[in-house]
Amino acid sequence: MKRFGNLFAFCLAGTLGISTASGASVIQHVFVIAMENHDASQIYGNTTNAPYINNTLIPSYAHATNFNDPLALSIPSEPHYVYMEAGTNAFSDHTFTSDSDPSSTNSTGSTAHLVTQMKNSTNNVTWITYQEGQNSTTGACPIASSGFYAAKHDPFVFFRDVSGNPPSKTNTYCSSHSKPYSSFATDLAANNMADYVFITPNLCHDMHGATGCASSNTIKSGDDWLKAELPRIINWATLNNGVIFIVWDEGSSTSKIPFLAVGPGVKTGYTGTVSYDHGSIIKSVEEIFGLPLLSTVSGKNDLADLLGINSRPCKGTRPSA
Repeated sequence: MKRFGNLFAFCLAGTLGISTASGASVIQHVFVIAMENHDASQIYGNTTNAPYINNTLIPSYAHATNFNDPLALSIPSEPHYVYMEAGTNAFSDHTFTSDSDPSSTNSTGSTAHLVTQMKNSTNNVTWITYQEGQNSTTGACPIASSGFYAAKHDPFVFFRDVSGNPPSKTNTYCSSHSKPYSSFATDLAANNMADYVFITPNLCHDMHGATGCASSNTIKSGDDWLKAELPRIINWATLNNGVIFIVWDEGSSTSKIPFLAVGPGVKTGYTGTVSYDHGSIIKSVEEIFGLPLLSTVSGKNDLADLLGINSRPCKGTRPSA
């Protein structure tokens, strides 16, 4: 099994990592689960509608109270997901401001984003996204919204070096890195997991809501989904040196949004007050896998405080992209 973080092994002991029974202190797998449209104050302490988050996850793991939406409240979901991948929604050829599906005019040719860093890495970092609701209508490269699948919640399809120029439902590279979430449990049981895994629940399960969902209580529906799905991921992460980041794309009325770090080695029952935003996740993933830091996130705080790491990776050991 690959181990990352060796770039920093000769520094204090300080890379983003976890301690395991085997003595390893590096994270080998990162899961990101993207939820939707709620302020931190709507989730934290809401034991009525989010009992799993508040009664199980928060006491057992770490959550951040100063995680901030980097974009204005008026900006919709799609630019936030693009930001989760690139540390910005503004590129030289296009600025994302809408929730439109990817197209020749609603996509970017920029290669300065996380999964392309992985593709180009000599560390052979692998990645996959699981999109709940992906089907034949969305495309194997799911550029078309359909049912409870929203392309605006899939950051990768907006980058032409992933989905094609113009973006195509049949793009081979994209199709090989995107699976319906219905495949996830089988892949997990078979230990067929990429190093970086990005999961988007469908509109009924990510706290967004939509006409036709079984319940209009979006928070409870999302909490129930996490309760059903997370235990198997946590168990797998415990055996395979993984960490799970649960992030909301934006708030509903404030810039403070929920964020949880879950898994072995994460601080227990910890409330983090360090200032973060979506770029902090990118920077942390880059540090974990020994990737160059994108210039858009190099100045962000990483998530080390939540993971029980007292020192940062050595400065100057990685070039900035």
